[in-house]
Amino acid sequence: IDEYLTPEQVAATFGASVDSVYRWFQNEEGVIDLGSRETMHKRRKRCLRIPRKVLDRFIAEHQVCRQRSGQRAA
Repeated sequence: IDEYLTPEQVAATFGASVDSVYRWFQNEEGVIDLGSRETMHKRRKRCLRIPRKVLDRFIAEHQVCRQRSGQRAA
């Protein structure tokens, strides 16, 4: 069984804001969006569930980016 995390849990792990986590993961493949769509009279409700596998992949991809950018600066 996959473990699903809320944006609040991921934000606490990274020390980031919940809004940042929504931006980072809203278009990631495998993330479940349980929110409602925006209509003409109602604002969109955001409700994501982030599988642990997706979080691990995101971390690995961004560590590689940091390592590459660090090598250029050195």
